[in-house]
Amino acid sequence: MKHLILARYGEVGLKGKNRRLFENQLIRRMEEALTGLPVSGISRTHGRLYVTMDGQLDEALKRLSYVFGLVAVSPAQSAALDLAEIKAAAVQAMIEAVAAGYSTFKVETRRPNKSFPLKSPEVSREVGAAVLQQVPGLMVDVHSPQVVLNIELREDQAYLYWRELPGPGGLPLGVSGRAVLLLSGGIDSPVAGWMAMSRGLEIVPVYFHSFPFTSDRAKEKVVDLCRVLAHYCTQVKLYVIPFTKIQTALREGGSEELQTIFLRRMMMRLAAKVAAKEGATALITGESLGQVASQTLPSLAATEEVVDLPVLRPLIALDKQEIIRRAKKLGTYEISIRPYADCCTVFVPRHPETHPDRAVVAQKEAGLVAPELITEAVAAAEILPITTDWEGS
Repeated sequence: MKHLILARYGEVGLKGKNRRLFENQLIRRMEEALTGLPVSGISRTHGRLYVTMDGQLDEALKRLSYVFGLVAVSPAQSAALDLAEIKAAAVQAMIEAVAAGYSTFKVETRRPNKSFPLKSPEVSREVGAAVLQQVPGLMVDVHSPQVVLNIELREDQAYLYWRELPGPGGLPLGVSGRAVLLLSGGIDSPVAGWMAMSRGLEIVPVYFHSFPFTSDRAKEKVVDLCRVLAHYCTQVKLYVIPFTKIQTALREGGSEELQTIFLRRMMMRLAAKVAAKEGATALITGESLGQVASQTLPSLAATEEVVDLPVLRPLIALDKQEIIRRAKKLGTYEISIRPYADCCTVFVPRHPETHPDRAVVAQKEAGLVAPELITEAVAAAEILPITTDWEGS
């Protein structure tokens, strides 16, 4: 049996002359998300994409609801551009709605095909009357209906739908390039990564592992966070960089109050080297202005000056409660609060410098870490391809 899915996009439709490029990328991402499922094809009309399935409708809907660029997906029915056939399809759709427990409805019609003989309000009125007459247990409520039957009159056919799964919106993944995400096991950085992805950026996460100062449980947290993010991009390529020797050298030779600044500058350097390998053109962090000592403006300036790449901070103006709210919605919060420390939480100075002078930082940092340690750390990075567990999601 054939199943039809109607997929709607938002921002992509505003792209003018570049719109076709964005649509093509969106379709590619939809195809990736549906890999392994019985897809007959994906077609398009103005503002809409249609997926035809030979089965596994619910699984396809679930996967498409994670595709950036889509604002909603709905199982749909098609009918010929004939009022009698549209009424018959509407009656069938509302029988399903009643079976699902709904008791009030209204009809909304869009008429992009201006050659259809009836106008939108007339179609809604005619179809609504047919539904009332033929579907017991259903009443009209035009103000607060439990279900809205949508009818779209297109050039080729009419499309009807009433169920809807929201999508993440934003831009199709990849249209904005690629960036390296500095991913800790904390609450902030996974949310920052998701927000960057929503603007069309592919992400390459980098995690700095300081065993035995941090346990393998901390690394497992990061892998699990990547599995959540992989829902939105099919697969995440995680770099796990051994950081123990570098962190030890910084601790033994550096000024205590600048330890966190030194640490983050080294992370920036290492992330930039990964970016060069991966063709990424920016770095992403989970920093929020003023949240901790290393996130004051002087500290951020001292941290980012060691790289030539743009440093994107999607959370910069969000407070902690808002970040937590977003983490819970994303599904990363419960993973992030597992009690396993990452390298950023060990050797924290008692009195960190909040207004570092960049010249002083550079002077005191000089010679603390031998260049070969940086090269060695990147070369020894463990690269883990992380895919999502659709069965467990």
